Amino acid sequence: MTDGPSSPNAPEQQNPSQTDIDQDIALQQARMPASNTVTFGKDNPLPLDAGLDLSPFTLAYESYGTLNDDKSNAILICHALTGDQYANSPSPVTQKPGWWKRLIGPGKPVDTDKYFVICSNVLGGCNGSTGPASINPQTKQAYGLELPIITIRDMVRAQAMLIEHLGIEQLFCVMGGSMGGMQVIQWASAYPERCFAAIPIATGARHTSQNIAFHEVGRQAIMADPNWHGGRYLDHDTTPRKGLGVARMAAHVTYMSEQSLQNKFGRNLQNRQSKTFTFDADFQIESYLRHQGMTFVDRFDANSYLYVTRAMDYYDLAADHDGQLAKAFMGTQTRFCIVAFSTDWLFPPAEGRLVVHALNAAGASVSFVEIDSDKGHDAFLLDEPEMLDAIDGFLKSAHKARGLPDQKEEQEAHT
Repeated sequence: MTDGPSSPNAPEQQNPSQTDIDQDIALQQARMPASNTVTFGKDNPLPLDAGLDLSPFTLAYESYGTLNDDKSNAILICHALTGDQYANSPSPVTQKPGWWKRLIGPGKPVDTDKYFVICSNVLGGCNGSTGPASINPQTKQAYGLELPIITIRDMVRAQAMLIEHLGIEQLFCVMGGSMGGMQVIQWASAYPERCFAAIPIATGARHTSQNIAFHEVGRQAIMADPNWHGGRYLDHDTTPRKGLGVARMAAHVTYMSEQSLQNKFGRNLQNRQSKTFTFDADFQIESYLRHQGMTFVDRFDANSYLYVTRAMDYYDLAADHDGQLAKAFMGTQTRFCIVAFSTDWLFPPAEGRLVVHALNAAGASVSFVEIDSDKGHDAFLLDEPEMLDAIDGFLKSAHKARGLPDQKEEQEAHT
């Protein structure tokens, strides 16, 4: 981390590396994000599943489009595990375009000429919402592991407070993929009257033991890094880069499919004609995973990775309803479109069908789309025209059912 301007007599310092600069930007964004923020004070605490109240706490969010007069055109976007609030705008940390730019924008399925789109950084994250890198008001230091464990239900409760703060009584739609899809399912279960439509993508109502196992490998890699310092690494002006990098490498394998790995890399060697007979990155896939790990550590907080993976592991909606998933949706009027991908082995289509069957048992309005794709779990973030078409069609149908004016009617109303 960098201090303020040094005095003329201060010892000469070496120029910081690009890695140091990137980490400083990431920490700055964790505490003072470029996006909008709302802080809920001590008079408005958030009850956590861990049995504690969190207060004060902050949520950082971005918004796109315009909220209409009766506040009926709002869409909440829920981001995935290592995502952020910049769904349709460049990240101030990486400068990369919004992660769902294919889906959101004028004339796109989530049309910002029609809808007011909100995306908040999850509680426990590292892009401005209260998380382990945030300053604990009691100690004036980073929370680290002093932050209580956060669950998917906690994340959604916090989002509900944000939506209420914005004066929105009912969201037109809640949508998201992977961990974001879990949040969508929780929204529809906990606040059915507050979401007219829901689109959970590449997700499920629980985490399987296999998914928990991969997350545990990542967490152990982080905690085994000597620079983790029991979670107090920011106090030591360091970060567990190697452990977090390995965690990202292991997770990234689960985001792809065997077919996509084979198509993209096969057994091709990396910039060489023959094997080196060393432990260097001989294969392209090895080099690719190392690159993924190295770039990830510059934008994401290691402790946040522990918290958000734990939140996914704890999620089991059926267990919250006596083991019967259908009970979570009884009486719901929310319209659902559930999207799955054929080669997703992190959340295979069978997990989506479990939710569909529960919704059918609850008498809900639900459609299910299984998209034939070779891209694996990450397909929901990539160029999948069939997904875009399915979401576009569902939103247009829901738009009509909700009685929202079409674009021509809206333009005439304002002229």
